[in-house]
Amino acid sequence: MTFENYNRPFLFAGPCSIESEKQIDSTIKALTKKGKVDLIRAGVWKPRTRPNNFEGVGKIGLKWLVNAGKKYKVPVATEVANAKHFELALMAGIDAIWIGARTTVNPFSVQEIADSIKGTDIPVFIKNPITPDINLWVGAIERIKNAGISNIIAVHRGFASYEKSKYRNIPQWNIPIELMRILPELKVICDPSHICGNRNLLKYVSQKALDLNMFGLMIETHCTPDEALSDAHQQITPDSYYNLINSLIIREANPSSGNNVVLDDLRTKIDDIDDRIFTALAHRIRAIKEVGDYKKKNNMTILQVERWSEILENRIQNGKESGLRDVFTETILESIHNESVYQQNLILNQNNIE
Repeated sequence: MTFENYNRPFLFAGPCSIESEKQIDSTIKALTKKGKVDLIRAGVWKPRTRPNNFEGVGKIGLKWLVNAGKKYKVPVATEVANAKHFELALMAGIDAIWIGARTTVNPFSVQEIADSIKGTDIPVFIKNPITPDINLWVGAIERIKNAGISNIIAVHRGFASYEKSKYRNIPQWNIPIELMRILPELKVICDPSHICGNRNLLKYVSQKALDLNMFGLMIETHCTPDEALSDAHQQITPDSYYNLINSLIIREANPSSGNNVVLDDLRTKIDDIDDRIFTALAHRIRAIKEVGDYKKKNNMTILQVERWSEILENRIQNGKESGLRDVFTETILESIHNESVYQQNLILNQNNIE
């Protein structure tokens, strides 16, 4: 399969894991009945965070998956975590593979898969690493590309965090956006199931991914999700899957119809505002340097907590009155303050900094 032959959104669906031959056959049958699926996903090896849980049916599941794919005329994919997994998947006739987040985080494991994959043309989906490290993600993509694979899609599935959140894995949309910027030829899809960890947020995350011009979606689907042996809360029935897909609005990055003069004018306006913002920031840094000179002459510390607290409180209130979210204003202020501390440190300790 070649991804250029598929229209956006590319739809990748199926159960978290294969539990029986009947289960995978029933799920694929239901998913292909209405034709809104391009590729079936199903795991056969499911290493869990802790042992003594269901960890997949193993290689027998590959046979069940391939047979069902042929029966219902749809390509199938499974996750591989090492070279042995890949060799078994290739021998079984799997059409595509994905490399999971726990594997992407380890360059040794990715390189092992890359070495085993040379000489094939199998499509590879590469999930982001568990940690929010774009270089690990790019590195995994480069290793597979260096093995001669051209059919590569990145999968955004969110990032682990100790913070309390409504998400199972924090989306951190800025990271896949940056990936799309530095690798513009790479297609990126979203895995809302692993981001959400529950069914309730799937529509919101799916729509946002498509609105960010991602190529498609990877959604966990199971005939009886409440009885699933893994990730039960985030899987949906095939009927719910179709309802979800039908509810999404598919927008274009560059519509062929319509007059873009208004959009161009608005972008010119934004560019002008940005110029003024950066000019104002440059003036602020010059003033900060003057403050640094004063503090050095008067032997003062860089940080006065009371002054910083006053700035935060007043500016956040000003931002709120202007319709800005508190977290947005605070993020900007912290970036400016960090640069201010850096510049003053250069002045106060210029003989000690190389």
